[in-house]
Amino acid sequence: MDNKRVLVTGSGTGLGREIALEFARQGADVVVHYSHAKEGAIKARDEIRDMGRKSEAFFADFNKVDQSVNLAVQAISYLGGIDCLINNSGITMNKSFLDVTPQMFDSLYHVNVRAQYFLTQHVAREMIGKGGGAIVNVSSIHGVSGAPEHTVYAGTKGAIMAYTRSLAVELAHKGVRVNGIAPGWVTVENYYKAIPGFNEQDARQAAHDKVPLGRSGEKLEIAKLAVFLCSEECGYIIGQTIIADGGTTSLMSLISDFRSKSTASFGAGYVAGL
Repeated sequence: MDNKRVLVTGSGTGLGREIALEFARQGADVVVHYSHAKEGAIKARDEIRDMGRKSEAFFADFNKVDQSVNLAVQAISYLGGIDCLINNSGITMNKSFLDVTPQMFDSLYHVNVRAQYFLTQHVAREMIGKGGGAIVNVSSIHGVSGAPEHTVYAGTKGAIMAYTRSLAVELAHKGVRVNGIAPGWVTVENYYKAIPGFNEQDARQAAHDKVPLGRSGEKLEIAKLAVFLCSEECGYIIGQTIIADGGTTSLMSLISDFRSKSTASFGAGYVAGL
């Protein structure tokens, strides 16, 4: 990533912040974006500058599409272009399907899909004009698995995965590679705010019990994957959304204890050797 120019949206906290820092560790100049976490974005900017890299933090409210496009304009102007765009910004909500209002629906789709779409459109034009680039859209395993009270959020994440595929095949011959990441359980600051009594010890135990790998993911693991997807080593991969979830979506939900040998005898009598 030496001297690459990178924009990471939603990078004042959580995954986005770690992704921005990892690009800088690998030699990139990085624009940090925030809508609420100004303090975290400023700290990330300062950490990146301390690494000897160029960085600035810009505000944009992704409920307003013009502000998302203006963020692209600011980032391109500041960096002199963008080689890598990481569309990480997003908001979540849990609400019973029967209680979702149009305002709630619009908020999630505006921030998670519409703003990302038109920001990417502006950046892609600039990338094509200057020889290409790489785009990574951060989705979620909610886009491929069902969870109660997440119909709106899951819809936005599924939309990101679908448009990632189509955009990739449209832009590949123009020199722009598009891929996605769908993280599973990665503990971020919002968990402590949203889940009553959330603590690391209980979370570790829950992850051990529920995730086939026996633990939740680390922010740095997702950040390194984002860097890889933007690197030359990933040059032949387009249109893919890499699921990084410790095996969560690979586990059939009907299996109650995946660590124990099954006592069932399916196949006995009609499969040779059983």
